[in-house]
Amino acid sequence: MPSSAYTVESCKVETRDGVQLHTRIFKQEESNEGDKSNLVIVLVHPYSVLGGCQALLKGIAGGLASRGYKSVTFDMRGAGKSSGRASLTGFKEIEDVVAVCRWVSKNLSADRILLVGSSAGAPISGSAVDTVDHIVGYVSLGYPFGLMASILFGRHHTTILKSPKPKLFVMGTRDGFTSVNQLKKKLESAAGRNEIHLLEGVSHFEMEGPAYDDEMVDLILKFIGSL
Repeated sequence: MPSSAYTVESCKVETRDGVQLHTRIFKQEESNEGDKSNLVIVLVHPYSVLGGCQALLKGIAGGLASRGYKSVTFDMRGAGKSSGRASLTGFKEIEDVVAVCRWVSKNLSADRILLVGSSAGAPISGSAVDTVDHIVGYVSLGYPFGLMASILFGRHHTTILKSPKPKLFVMGTRDGFTSVNQLKKKLESAAGRNEIHLLEGVSHFEMEGPAYDDEMVDLILKFIGSL
C-alpha cells in the first residue's frame, strides 16, 4: 500500500502504572470524516519477548487507513521505544491495551473501537475486550490456543471465550502453535458470535508476513461491515 495514501502521527500514551507507550496513528490522506470516522482500529503486536513490535503491523494499519479507518499501533511495554519491561505471560501488557483504547476514545472521537491482536497480541488484547465499553468487536490473527503456547497464555483464554462481543478468528491451516481442531474445540463453548476464517496451507509466521497484509485488511473490513 503506498504511504501517500495515509499519514502517520506519533505520540506517547501513559499507562496507569506510569509506562510510556510509543504510539502511532494512521489516518487517510484525505479524510472526509464521514461514517467511518467514529470507529478506530487498535492493533496489538506479537510477543515482545521474541522481538514483536508495532512495526510488524504497519502494513495492515496503513491499508486500513487508506480505506478510511483510523488505525492505531503501539509498542507494548519493553518493546521498541516504549518504556517498562515485557512480561512473559502478557498480563502486564493488558494494561497497555486498555490505556491505548481509553486514549483513543478520549482523543480520536472514537465511539467504537475494534481490537485486532496478532499472535501473542491476540490473547493479550482478548483479555482487554470487556474492560473498555467502546470496544465493539475483536479480531484474532493467529491466536496461540495450542498446548505448548497455553503454558504462557492459557490464563487469557477464559476472558475472550466468555466475551459476548463479536469475534473473528483468522488462522492458517498449518499454524504451528494451534491446530484447526484445537481452534474449533475452543470456540465450541465461546459466548456471542464467533467466526473462523482459515487460510489453507499457511503457517503461523507466514501469515504474519507482509505478503498477507492485504488479505488481513480485507478480512477486517468485511468483519467491520457485520458489526
